[in-house]
Amino acid sequence: MSLFDITPPQDDAGSAKRPLAERMRPERLEDFVGQQHIMGPGKPLRVQIERDELQSLILWGPPGVGKTTLAKLIARLTRCDFVPFSAVLSGMKEIKTVMVEAERTRRLGRRTVLFIDEIHRFNKAQQDAFLPYVERGDLVLIGATTENPSFEVVSALLSRTKVYALQSLSVENIVTLLDRALKALGIAAPEALLKQIAVYSNGDARAAYNILELASSVMHDGVIDADAVEAVTGRKTLLYDKSGEQHFNLISALHKSVRSSDPDAALYWLARMLESGEDRLYIARRLMRMAIEDIGLADPRALEQAVAAQQAVHFLGVPEGDQALAQVAIYLAVAPKSDAAYRALNAARETAANQIAEPVPMQLRNAPTRPMKEWGYGEGYQHAHQFDGALNMMECLPDRLRGTRFYHPTERGLEQRISQRLQEIRAKKDPREPEAS
Repeated sequence: MSLFDITPPQDDAGSAKRPLAERMRPERLEDFVGQQHIMGPGKPLRVQIERDELQSLILWGPPGVGKTTLAKLIARLTRCDFVPFSAVLSGMKEIKTVMVEAERTRRLGRRTVLFIDEIHRFNKAQQDAFLPYVERGDLVLIGATTENPSFEVVSALLSRTKVYALQSLSVENIVTLLDRALKALGIAAPEALLKQIAVYSNGDARAAYNILELASSVMHDGVIDADAVEAVTGRKTLLYDKSGEQHFNLISALHKSVRSSDPDAALYWLARMLESGEDRLYIARRLMRMAIEDIGLADPRALEQAVAAQQAVHFLGVPEGDQALAQVAIYLAVAPKSDAAYRALNAARETAANQIAEPVPMQLRNAPTRPMKEWGYGEGYQHAHQFDGALNMMECLPDRLRGTRFYHPTERGLEQRISQRLQEIRAKKDPREPEAS
């Protein structure tokens, strides 16, 4: 099952004409997909539903992530009357009518779940009208909103409800929904194409179902293909196996274009990956790696840019986050290049792995107890800030590794200044070292 229920075909023609997203709502809690942070086993909202200890709540999240579905499930599983209420179509008169009916129903021993879609569209007076009925327990109010409740819901109502933040569905979540929908419809589509639809839908299950439903109307022989999806989305579908050779070829091309300081080639290969439906966070991780491996300290801001792009992609999603990936790809391509830090760590790790583990020199050890001080812990330690220029003469490597150099900065970008600074430090600590020029 999926986020929306897979109901058997109905005899009435009206049911068959309902949108696919409406037909696919689940009837069991176990069939709900996504939102594991609140609906997973043992999580707060799920426990409330299972124990039938529901309180009024507000579901806050982007479109198509299951707010309405969850409200209907709650009403069904807690055996409550479900009354949907649209903030767009209803006014104060309708609010009062519903409240009176909910109070009457309570007196008959039945509970009412009042679901208010787009609750943020109600004004303050309209929202205040619900307060006495929520306080008396005449009904359980479930509000749904795409806007931050802290700004859009009056504080009195907010204090009497629990806010749950829903997240955009992942590609895997939406593929699961689409796969179950295909089975319910008795048609087929390649998994790679389902992933492409999931990327296009940007975490919105309803949008994904709409694409699938429209594509099924132009398919041939019971199979949805890339042409059908392209026909309904107006976007060219470039499918490739994300675990196969093409996947690795494209990321290799992007990486080597950045390393070769070719922003145009980097943008082309990035665009190829984006249009093929590649996981945006995977691309962001690889760009971050390029910033570390190929630019390093020649431009330390490269890593900052890559991390910022990852955050932007995670926050904005598709397609807005794609521009952040393009921006950082250009930045990395034109940045000065250095793999000195990368090579330095590899050299240090090789030494650590292939040589005897040297004990930490006594001058570098802490001495929190008197016996440790008596044993020589911390003896000879020189606090750098007590010396001119914060430069002491203390050796920090084990004796057998004294004088070992792992890091050899280049003369490119900021590393040119780092190289000069290192020469100054080393010359002061060891007169045999050449002075910085």
